[in-house]
Amino acid sequence: MAIEHDFFGLLSSGPDGSIFWSETVEFGDHALTVDLTAPDQDDVSSESLDIAAAFVSGLEAIDDKARRGMLAEVDDRTSEVTEYILQQQEEYGDELTDYLVDVSGDAAVDIIRSLRLMSMTLLVDEHGGSEPFAVLEYALDADGDDDVLLVNFGSDGSVLSVMSAD
Repeated sequence: MAIEHDFFGLLSSGPDGSIFWSETVEFGDHALTVDLTAPDQDDVSSESLDIAAAFVSGLEAIDDKARRGMLAEVDDRTSEVTEYILQQQEEYGDELTDYLVDVSGDAAVDIIRSLRLMSMTLLVDEHGGSEPFAVLEYALDADGDDDVLLVNFGSDGSVLSVMSAD
């Protein structure tokens, strides 16, 4: 079976009923991977695909909202964003400025501004649920992307959480 959508085209399901779509899109001065996935095409509605298309089409606004979500956690010393920032400062030391797009003197703001959006995964079967609908992956060093921050969005466009992953 297959699902057809104006934005994503024909989404064929695999033998297990799952669907997967992947595209490389230009964002700013670099390309990033956008993946759409669902383990069972029966759990995918046209509304969830429309919302996913809006995420891809509005990537700049979603990125802005993700960065504001990260900044909102900087004041919490126990947040994963704060831990990530401290980890980057320790790892890069004096070379940190080589990775920053702007040096304002506020390391947390400078690091968050300088993070590169690496990928977006759309989990279209999670529409309306409490689990993430979209996951954006950010890294300070695109070549050494061992340390990343993941920003999880609900299908309503709200930031659910920010987590570090390595």
